[in-house]
This record gives sequence, structure tokens and C-alpha cells, in this order.
Amino acid sequence: MSGERAQPESDGAADVASLFSDEERAAIGGAEWAVCVATFYEDLAERLVNGSYQAFTAAGAGAASVRTFEVPGAFELPLAAKLCAEAGDFAGVACLGVVIRGETDHYDFVCAEAARGIQDTSLRTGVPCAFGVITCDTREQAEARAGGDKRDQGRNAAIAVMRMHLMAQSLRGST
Repeated sequence: MSGERAQPESDGAADVASLFSDEERAAIGGAEWAVCVATFYEDLAERLVNGSYQAFTAAGAGAASVRTFEVPGAFELPLAAKLCAEAGDFAGVACLGVVIRGETDHYDFVCAEAARGIQDTSLRTGVPCAFGVITCDTREQAEARAGGDKRDQGRNAAIAVMRMHLMAQSLRGST
């Protein structure tokens, strides 16, 4: 999964870029961003990472300012987010992954704990952490939310952390 990321498509990039003012894009460009991704479904994880990367770069982040950290599954995302947030290097952390319902209660525990842990990290550290984890019943539902359109969880998680970072900066008096 490591390596070069796909370049933003012109229409998607324009859509994301239009969400931010020139001043906001400059602030986004001056920050470092983390993407923590659960690779249990590697092909879907790659699509989510590409969506987030495209959103970050379309909004003004430099390609080198978006770092990706891989973890085995969604349950590990809260610790990855905490490590990134506490490192002090990142303005926001987009947490990405896919959990597909199975035949046991495992799904419920993984989804709930991943969401709780990511939220807790954000609240405790003050670093925006977005829950870009697809929680669904089927692979087809996951595929529909992992790439390319407005339902792209990777894209939406990146937009969320950028928006929250900008809000925090404006409340602190610096954008």
C-alpha cells in the first residue's frame, strides 16, 4: 500500500478546493496531516487513503505533508490516532478503515470501540481526529463508500479534520 498516491481528479479536486477560502487553503498548506488506515481490507483501505490524500492536496496540503500510518484493523485505529496526536506534529488525523458485519457480535464491539477511542483521542488531545471508518453489512456497501464520489469516507474524513483544525485555529485567533 505504501508508495505514490493517485493525483487528484480535476472535478473532485475542484469540489474540495471550493470548500475552502484562499486563506484557509494557505493554513491547510502550512500544516502536517496524518492518515491512520486499517489495512484488513487492503484494496478498500487503499481507495480510502487515495480519497483522503486527494482531498488534502486539493485543499492546499503539500504531498509531503500528508503521512500515512498503517495498522492491522479498525480496533487499532484509536491507539494510532493517539500516537499521532501526541507526537505534536499533526494538525489532524483522519482515521480510515472498513468493518463489514459478520455472523458474530465481533462487528459491534470493533465498531463501537474504534469510534469511542477515536473520539476520546480527539477530546483528550485537542487534535481533530475523524472517524472515516465504513461500518456496513456487505462488501458492496463498503465499495460504494470507499472512493470517488461524495460518499467517499476517505475524502470526507480529510475534509472533517481540516475543517475542525481551521475552526480551532480561528478560536485561538490564528488561521
